[in-house]
Amino acid sequence: MWANCRTVCRAIVAAALLISVRAPGYPADANKRREFQLQAESPQFWNLVDHDAKLGVVGTGFGFTEGPVWDPAGFLYVSDETINKIFRLYPDGRKEEVIALGDPDGNTFDRQHRLIDCASVLRAIIEVTSDGKYKILADRYDGKRLNSPNDVIVGPDGALYFTDPTLDLVAGEKQETPFQGVYRLDSKGTLKLLTKDLTQPNGLAFSPHGKRFYVDDSEQRNIRVYDFASDGTLTNGRIFGAEPGGKGEGVPDGMKVDKNGNLFVTGPKGIWVWDNKGNHLGTIVMPEQPANLNWGDADYRTLYITATTSVYRLRMKTEGFVPYLGSQ
Repeated sequence: MWANCRTVCRAIVAAALLISVRAPGYPADANKRREFQLQAESPQFWNLVDHDAKLGVVGTGFGFTEGPVWDPAGFLYVSDETINKIFRLYPDGRKEEVIALGDPDGNTFDRQHRLIDCASVLRAIIEVTSDGKYKILADRYDGKRLNSPNDVIVGPDGALYFTDPTLDLVAGEKQETPFQGVYRLDSKGTLKLLTKDLTQPNGLAFSPHGKRFYVDDSEQRNIRVYDFASDGTLTNGRIFGAEPGGKGEGVPDGMKVDKNGNLFVTGPKGIWVWDNKGNHLGTIVMPEQPANLNWGDADYRTLYITATTSVYRLRMKTEGFVPYLGSQ
């Protein structure tokens, strides 16, 4: 009798966890399991990944994973938006807490190999220091508090570029900045608004040659591309592609680019793969809905994917473009 009760109790606890472990902006069924598949829309898709590529699990048991960054020392930094911590995650699944922080989101290294995080509750871009503390790099624009910084990358000029939607704005807190912007933060701490055209800007990326800037809009379910000038300005914004999907299937979120300029963008059911002309080459259908991804391993030919409660790895035929490494 006790064994049956214990089984039932575990099932109840597991169900409760599945209901609670999702980030703001993601539906309750974001935890719905699917079968991993590689769905080609073009033969070019197979130039990027093997037909028989296997999806591996690096770690699981998280709340809602985000912001993967590969450290050459042989581990990933991973944000957990519901457990409110950043972890080091090792290939054997071992986790080490780096810092406890309200709703950490996207991460990157800067050119000095400092870990930079989008801290949603702080409404700031921060540097996470080696002693497990943080330093605020930017939290206001034009005297007003930012919304909830979401994702961050390094530009070809070494500056930080980040999106600031209201997706993770703390309940009950006031939106002070009256738009959802994309910003540039230079080494002197100067914050420059690049565009406020998007409804809910989220993932962002530069092309390998540094002349194109991509940013997706989770509400509009599309990807925009801009021409990027050496002075850090954006021009000629236009729609690059759209990622429509059904309710609960996911929206455009994290984004990364390979060395040939192909885009890998999370979206409905998994990761949508695009060439640099805006052609949808195929979709990597994931067991859990992904929020972000990044390149890793010594040759940067592995995609590390943060997908709801787990972190996955997928070996690729193509090599990733990693902006914070500088000239590659």
